[in-house]
Amino acid sequence: MEQSEKQYWQLISEGDKNAFEQMFKAYYKPLCNYACSIIKDIDESEEAVQNMFYNLWNKRETIQINSSVKSYLYRAVHNDCLNKIKHSKIKSVYAEDYKKTADASFEDASKIVQTKELGKQINEAIASLPEQCGIVFKLSRFENLKYSEIAEQLNISVKTVENHMGKALKIMRERLKDHLHLLIWLLFIN
Repeated sequence: MEQSEKQYWQLISEGDKNAFEQMFKAYYKPLCNYACSIIKDIDESEEAVQNMFYNLWNKRETIQINSSVKSYLYRAVHNDCLNKIKHSKIKSVYAEDYKKTADASFEDASKIVQTKELGKQINEAIASLPEQCGIVFKLSRFENLKYSEIAEQLNISVKTVENHMGKALKIMRERLKDHLHLLIWLLFIN
């Protein structure tokens, strides 16, 4: 990283809002265009770039940029776009599975009621997780990220991710013990 970029990033990491605003103005549109070239949706692209800047500002004191600031920004947006693509594919799979389940269950109203109740219990169990555990759990189970990817995205160690997942799984098992066979399917079958 050039000396001027180091100084620039130093100002931002120390909380200089003017330096951050200048960086935002300089990179927002090019990053949106880059994101749109990956995910092909302008709204999703803008959201990805806004999230990246939001996270950058909130984690500015702990982020270590070893390459150029520009490279870091493009890499962060690239990773967020890939995560959005993964999430979108997962949503499609779940939507298709749900449609098949709903169609098959149409004849049996009790199955629909059970599915809705189980979904409600799962959502409540996930909502009961401590904030960081919940984030780690969702990234692992719903976005299929590896522990190392989660650690990098959240700027924590892999061991911390493992600890959060262990805690999350323990809480989920306890909260859903009456549905353990379905919980095993949810948590361990990808």
